[in-house]
Amino acid sequence: MPQICHTAQEKLNMATIRKRGEFQWEAQVRRKGYPPQSKTFNTRADADLWAATTESEMGRGVFIDRSDAERNTIAEIIDRFTSEFAPHHYKPREDGKEAWRFQCEHLKTALGKFSLAALDQKLVAQYRDKRLSVVGDSTVRKELFMLSKILKFAETECAIVLPRGNPVGKIRKPSESKSRDRRLNEDEWQKLEAECRKSRNTYLWPAVQLAVETGMRQGELLGLAWKNIDKKRSIAFLKDTKNGEERAVPLSPAALAVLDTLPVSIRGKVIPVERMTLFHVFRAACARAKIEDFTWHDLRHEALSKLAERGDMTVLELAAVSGHKTLQMLKRYTHLQAEKLAAKLATNAR
Repeated sequence: MPQICHTAQEKLNMATIRKRGEFQWEAQVRRKGYPPQSKTFNTRADADLWAATTESEMGRGVFIDRSDAERNTIAEIIDRFTSEFAPHHYKPREDGKEAWRFQCEHLKTALGKFSLAALDQKLVAQYRDKRLSVVGDSTVRKELFMLSKILKFAETECAIVLPRGNPVGKIRKPSESKSRDRRLNEDEWQKLEAECRKSRNTYLWPAVQLAVETGMRQGELLGLAWKNIDKKRSIAFLKDTKNGEERAVPLSPAALAVLDTLPVSIRGKVIPVERMTLFHVFRAACARAKIEDFTWHDLRHEALSKLAERGDMTVLELAAVSGHKTLQMLKRYTHLQAEKLAAKLATNAR
C-alpha cells in the first residue's frame, strides 16, 4: 500500500471532526481565504456531510457563510429594526400607533420563530395567503414590503448574509388597491355642512373647510400652528409633513376667511383637536347626514380634484400644493385637467 502524504496546505484545508460529549459531534473546516467554519451536530454522519459540502462550496468559490443567518431569528431582527432603524426613519405619532409597528407585530407573530436562513419564498407565500383570508390586498401588500425592508436592514445594517436572498421579491404580491374616487354631490355637501355645524365640537366645520381649501393631510392640518401662517402672503408653512419635507401651501380667499373666524388657541394650534376626537366627530356627522363610504382623507381628494378641474395648473404646481414626491401619484387627476382644457378648446372654437 502506498503511503498517503499530505502537504502543509492540504492539512490546512482539511476538515476536522471531533466528538463533544456523548451525543454531539463538532465539524470544523479551515481553508485559506475563508474564515474558519464550525458547526455542531447530533450524529457523525451529519457532521461529515456538512464538512464535505462546505469544503466543496469553498473549493468551487460559491461558499456563503450562513452562520449569522442561522443564529438570528426573524423576531430578533424585527426587534433590532424597531429599535435601531424605525425611530429614525418614520414619523412618530402622539398615540404611538404608527402603521409600521402593527406591520412588524403581525410579521413577528407569524414568522418570528424562524431563522433568517430558513426564510424562503414558500414561507412568505404561506404568510401572504393566510393574511389575505383576514385582511385586504393593500394591507398584506404593505406588510410584505415591510418584511422586505426588514430583510434589507439585516443585510445592510447588520451585515448578515441571507443565503436564500430576499424571498419577498420572488413571490406574487397582492394587486394594488384602486385609488378611492368618492366625491360628494351638492346635496350631500349641504347635509354634511349642516351636521358639522350642529356638532358640539366647534372646530369640526372649519377643519373640513380648510381640508377642502388647502388639500392638507389630516396630520398636517392638526399640526398647523398660527405662527406658521402668513396671511399677508396667503401662505401656510407646514413643518411636519408625511414625507418629512417642509412645504408652503397657498391659502385661497375662502381659506383665509375661515382662519379669520377661528380664535387663537393658547396651544398655538389652528385646529386644537386630537386626531381621534376629530375622527369620531366627523364620522358621527357623516352618519347623521346619512352619508356612507366617506372618509376624512376623501376631503383631500376633493381638494386636489377641484384644483385639477380648474385647468390652469400644471401637474408640477399641483404636486407643490399636495406635497406628493412623485408625479405618478397625481396621474389620477390629469384626466380632470384634460376634460377642463377640452371644454375650453370647444368654447374658443365657437
